[in-house]
Amino acid sequence: MATPAQWIEGARPRTLPAAVAPVLVGTGAAAYLGGFVWWKALLALGVALMLQIGVNYANDYSDGIRGTDEVRVGPLRLVGSKVATPGQVKTAAFTCFGVGAALGIVLSATTSWWLLAVGAASLVGAWFYTGGKRPYGYRALGEVSVFLFFGLVAVLGTTYVQAEKLSWVAVAGAVSVGAIACALLVANNLRDIPTDTVTGKRTLAVVLGAANSRKLYAALIALAFVLAIASALSTPWALLAFIAVPLAIKATRIVLSDAVGPALIPVLQATGITELVYAVGLTAGLFLAA
Repeated sequence: MATPAQWIEGARPRTLPAAVAPVLVGTGAAAYLGGFVWWKALLALGVALMLQIGVNYANDYSDGIRGTDEVRVGPLRLVGSKVATPGQVKTAAFTCFGVGAALGIVLSATTSWWLLAVGAASLVGAWFYTGGKRPYGYRALGEVSVFLFFGLVAVLGTTYVQAEKLSWVAVAGAVSVGAIACALLVANNLRDIPTDTVTGKRTLAVVLGAANSRKLYAALIALAFVLAIASALSTPWALLAFIAVPLAIKATRIVLSDAVGPALIPVLQATGITELVYAVGLTAGLFLAA
């Protein structure tokens, strides 16, 4: 039986900035449009967190029953390490999805019912990332999913449920956050290239190879800051996102230094913090510009 501490570790807290950051930026974009609604922002945050934790448990379950987690470099896997049964982890995943869905229904009911379709697509995407007979996460599409759901959908959805309209600044913020979230997954999969190759997981990092994956990571990080500069054409306050530059440089240097295996683990935390600090800076700027 897994302990509470192991369940928390299995939820992978280091990935949670990827859920918080887009909601912050989406809320900042809503404020910039004059439509900030605090309680809807909190509901959106709840949805994002439940989906992220649910994805993490679902990934743990699906990889565990396939036996692809028996040799791990990264954090604890509940099923792979046999501290929890597959059924328990699957139940945890669907419980998180259920709570997220309930919060999403409230947002849809108070905004527009067509948002239910977006929520349903998010849930399907979350499960089939590594679940089902043909998980798309094993077909080099993981980064596409992260960009779509933890970039575009999360940021623009958060903006829309509050302001009920969108803007160029919101789109730029969505692409920026999505790019850094993708970089986080690239770093994770770069670390796992040796084990993923053996187990048949064709992640984008496996397909591209280590050298090109390192270049992709750097390009995604750079894109986020280029878009912050572009957003400054609408409001100079967007440049507050640059408070994340030192963190981004530190993480990128490690990736480009040909670090492998455990040496890449600090990059995951550094990239997550980079995304969160970037989001805090950009959000603060958008509130100041409102």
